[in-house]
Amino acid sequence: MTKLLASQDYNQLRAFITVAEYLSFSRAAEQLGVSPSALSQMVRNLEDHVGVRLFHRTTRNVSLTEAGENLFQRVQPAALELGGAITQVKHSGEKPAGTVRVHTFRSAARKYIDPILKSFTDRYPGVVLDITVDDEVIDIVAEGYDLALRIGEVIEKDMIAVRLGPELRQIAVATPDYLQRHGHPDHPRDLVDHRCIRWRWPGRPTPYAWEFVENGTWFSVTVDGPLVFSDKESALKAALNGIGIGFAIEDTVTSHIATGQLIPLLTPWSAPFPGLFICYPQQRQMAPALRALIDALRAGSADMEHQSLA
Repeated sequence: MTKLLASQDYNQLRAFITVAEYLSFSRAAEQLGVSPSALSQMVRNLEDHVGVRLFHRTTRNVSLTEAGENLFQRVQPAALELGGAITQVKHSGEKPAGTVRVHTFRSAARKYIDPILKSFTDRYPGVVLDITVDDEVIDIVAEGYDLALRIGEVIEKDMIAVRLGPELRQIAVATPDYLQRHGHPDHPRDLVDHRCIRWRWPGRPTPYAWEFVENGTWFSVTVDGPLVFSDKESALKAALNGIGIGFAIEDTVTSHIATGQLIPLLTPWSAPFPGLFICYPQQRQMAPALRALIDALRAGSADMEHQSLA
């Protein structure tokens, strides 16, 4: 049976997490509704229990020790999840309501959001989903969003991230006609001599440099070509029309490869990277509407995975 925390252990951890968040005993004591001396004693008791110092304390500053930082990184997400679970149970009798602002990459919207919209809106008529579909990487907190769907490599470190799908892989592709006219690249660096269909992250001034792996090390190739798009679907259509070599998520070109419209290129140098995630700011209490959307997205993702394995 899992060993549960004793009440004093929980109180000490709660005290530690709050001080670590504010890096101030006075502000943490105010937040918890206890005196600074009582809070300091709880932290000292925890330090005695674990046998290491968790904070550096001076008359002016409070900072985490290396051991304190490691403990904080481990226990804070668990505490947030526990708080969310309690809040969910507390509000289980309430119908979720209100607006949830979502920022999502286009590929994530098509794959994970579109399939759940009918069932979600039928089940939660009091919830309004305000969805921005855009491939730009923004600060979702500064822009006022509650949740984002994006690939793992562009998620801020202070966000809660929940995996939605498997790892992804990008591959270079071209039509048989293009390859007959211009030849096959034998190595990713040969792409500099080819007409490539480029893509630019929205909001960024230069096109994306294509990324590959060799001997376990990632490297990028700055390609050139007659077209630059901010939309990946348009870039793929241009590749299908034989204008040049495209670079796309493998899942989006599988059917075209199967029919012979596109030929995969340089696959030994194409490696997987973290796929799509739900990400949202850390928070003590999660609104029922936001929790309902996260649960719906996770359930939809699980259904897709089961269907693919069937």
